[in-house]
Amino acid sequence: MELRKGPGNERTPPAFRLDMREVAGSLGDLGTLLPLGMGLVLVCGFDAGAVLFCVGLFYVLSGLVFRVPVPVQPMKVISAYAIANSLTPLQVSTAGLWMGLLLLLLAGSGASRRLKAWIPGNVVRGVQVAVGLTLLFKGLGFMLGRTTLQRSLGGAEPFLSFHLPGALPPGLLLGLLSLLLARAMSENKVLPGGLLVVLLGTGVGLLLGKEQGSPWSWPSPFLPSLLPYGLPHLSTVGLALVYLALPQMPMTVGNALLAQADLNAGYFGEAAGRRQTPRALALSMGLANVAAALVGGMPMCHGAGGLAAHYRFGARTAASNLVIGSLCLVLAIWAGNGAIRLLGLLPFGVLGALLVMAGMQLARVALHIRHRGDALITALMLCLALTTNLALAFMVGIVASLWLKRKGTAKKSDR
Repeated sequence: MELRKGPGNERTPPAFRLDMREVAGSLGDLGTLLPLGMGLVLVCGFDAGAVLFCVGLFYVLSGLVFRVPVPVQPMKVISAYAIANSLTPLQVSTAGLWMGLLLLLLAGSGASRRLKAWIPGNVVRGVQVAVGLTLLFKGLGFMLGRTTLQRSLGGAEPFLSFHLPGALPPGLLLGLLSLLLARAMSENKVLPGGLLVVLLGTGVGLLLGKEQGSPWSWPSPFLPSLLPYGLPHLSTVGLALVYLALPQMPMTVGNALLAQADLNAGYFGEAAGRRQTPRALALSMGLANVAAALVGGMPMCHGAGGLAAHYRFGARTAASNLVIGSLCLVLAIWAGNGAIRLLGLLPFGVLGALLVMAGMQLARVALHIRHRGDALITALMLCLALTTNLALAFMVGIVASLWLKRKGTAKKSDR
């Protein structure tokens, strides 16, 4: 990675550098963004133009503010619950408004500054490993056609018109081919592996998609409007808080505030770490979610998994944010709700391969765990994350870490 001298003789990466690796890195997190975003559009009824507009604007502004690659993702707990229960856009956007207000409260009260002192470091590492392996297994699920979203849409590759003989899912073939291509072209600066995988998937969608006619023939421009889903009733406000926002909050704190800030400093150095503090991330997500709720966007967050995905495919500067953000904005403004037809070009098997590679990048943190107590905390959190959810794993990890620390202190005092 190219570096230049920063203030105080500190070496920092350039803020913007546009090349093919940055373009490839900008697409690295599509494996998380597209499935959940498409699920909210197809199952819950969100306007695809509003979703893409908010995502694109958040990407661009985050890159300009933080000056390093910054991921933008759907909030996973809220999105998964909404898709599984076919909630309305108003219910989900109200949850996004709640999250925005809670995150602004966290940033404004000063509590976010003390999170790093309150939350043990081994728990943050546990979150990173758990998110990494969760992404890996989710990616395998997409390749095998076993996710809830794929079943609800009618098959492993619901937007493709071909199937393999026997029981072999077509997504598995596409996913394995994508992994091999990404590995073989990982160091290629002209056509990086991540970009080649996305181009391959798009080509397969164009050639073998079910839609009749060209997917470019349905433009319906999107223009933002205030409260497009209306005002929520009191019952909607309560449901959004209890069933969506409160369960999401621990995962956001663990993954999108602490784990992201820690991983960012590890990837891009102390200067980037001083800009991207937990408070700054809370303020960023808080403002974005309040704004998105007002114009019909989905709840959005940052996250360590998304950062690992962008980094894995070559993103090293904020130029990657400008690339993916501009692409989303152009699709939103030009195609509007018809953009869902374009997003459906990328097969689920290819999205699964992107998730697998991002998960492997993030889970590599486990290779640096040396202390037995840290390994125990990580293993406990991983088991809980895979069998229940990351929010519970995060809370149990904190309790277990504090208990081990107190036990160790007690043993020392006995001596």
